[in-house]
Amino acid sequence: MANDLTIQERLAIGRVHMPELAPEIRSRNFEEVNRGLGREEAVREARRCIQCKHRPCVDGCPVGVSIPEFLDALAAENLPEAARILQGDNALPAVCGRVCPQESQCEAKCVRGVKGEPVAIGYLERFVADWAMGNAAELPKSALPPASGKRVAVVGCGPAGLTAAGELARQGHAVTIFEALHDTGGVLRYGIPEFRLPKEIIDVEVARLLDVGVTIECNVIVGKTMTIHQLRDQFDALFIANGAGLPTMLNIPGENLKGVYSANEFLTRVNLMEAGRNPDSATPIIQGRQVAVIGGGNTAMDCVRTARRLGAERALIVYRRSEAEMPARVEEIKHTKEEGVEFAMLTAPLEIVGDWEGWVTALRCQKMELGPPDESGRRKPIAVAGSEYDIPVGVVVNAVGTRANPLLTATAPDLELNQWGNIAVDAGGATSIAGAFAGGDIVRGGATVILAMGDGKRAAAAINGYLGGEA
Repeated sequence: MANDLTIQERLAIGRVHMPELAPEIRSRNFEEVNRGLGREEAVREARRCIQCKHRPCVDGCPVGVSIPEFLDALAAENLPEAARILQGDNALPAVCGRVCPQESQCEAKCVRGVKGEPVAIGYLERFVADWAMGNAAELPKSALPPASGKRVAVVGCGPAGLTAAGELARQGHAVTIFEALHDTGGVLRYGIPEFRLPKEIIDVEVARLLDVGVTIECNVIVGKTMTIHQLRDQFDALFIANGAGLPTMLNIPGENLKGVYSANEFLTRVNLMEAGRNPDSATPIIQGRQVAVIGGGNTAMDCVRTARRLGAERALIVYRRSEAEMPARVEEIKHTKEEGVEFAMLTAPLEIVGDWEGWVTALRCQKMELGPPDESGRRKPIAVAGSEYDIPVGVVVNAVGTRANPLLTATAPDLELNQWGNIAVDAGGATSIAGAFAGGDIVRGGATVILAMGDGKRAAAAINGYLGGEA
């Protein structure tokens, strides 16, 4: 049994490696790259956890998953119990097991990582969540709580909204999610490619929320179809989690040329509308043989890897700092390189060059060097004089970031915003409008899925208190 292992025996177990689809195969299809662990591998990896008393891994998790407990159950091969613990703490465990940056959160706090490699918490979260999806009959059925008589509206069906909805429904509140798009999942569906997060995973996770009574209405654009105050008048409380979908512009010549996309448009057309993958797609996309993606985060990696899968012979990342400063996950950078993508580091775009018909022909760039750290803590890129050069491309994707879309907030002038146009909230997510709370990217700006989920979980607790009459 797992509990019979000594500390020395646990320490002697080496970290598992995630099986992956071969680069030469995966770079031309949209199959999931990481294939998942087998049962034997997962149980062995769970037994690496030394069950330390201080539980620092839990402190590193934005949604507070009971990591030692679910790992202990898995190590004992009690998968129903591991799944019960995991699903009780996390509304979207199969999603988090795939896209959460565990290496900078729970695994970064793992005591095993001090003198070796941390426990592969993310891989094990995915394993248990996937097992639960395939073995639902073995899971104990949770009784639905008595109805509270309170109604809560949630704006946005992304990770923050889904998490808050699930938490509130488990408290007996009637929850309705209003989603602007025609399908569920928000950024999980339109922003993350299937080779990282298959759509059926999103569907199953959303279905679990429907099972606890959450209602979802799609094709409702709050700020257009209805206003925040109209929703607030109809419901006892409101949670705003509509994300930050407005692209940050490069502010360089040529941004309006044909063949230039924002990352959101590019990924939404491909992921949600099947552009480039389905010949009958109503929203086609330009499939350039030479594609440049500007940016260094996970979204930039998603874009450039998608371009490869759409047939780009040459696809490259253009980033003004060095690889050490890239915000993308180490695993995503590794996968991107393996798939034949070029990295033009210490390179800043100056202009997008086009022909007389308005089509992109090149990206004019300038070499950079790193100076002292800037306000972000990263070394500031400084232009190298006389280093300009052109990269021949037919498609350019701007993946430098997003900001808040004012469509929703403009309908509520009494809703306090910060200097970037994001909604201002207190520690529990409460806004300047009584009974209205907010979280996720509309509060943070562009951030990770798990941070948005953490906001949703905290706001749900605050909303529950508000509905119960707490000050």
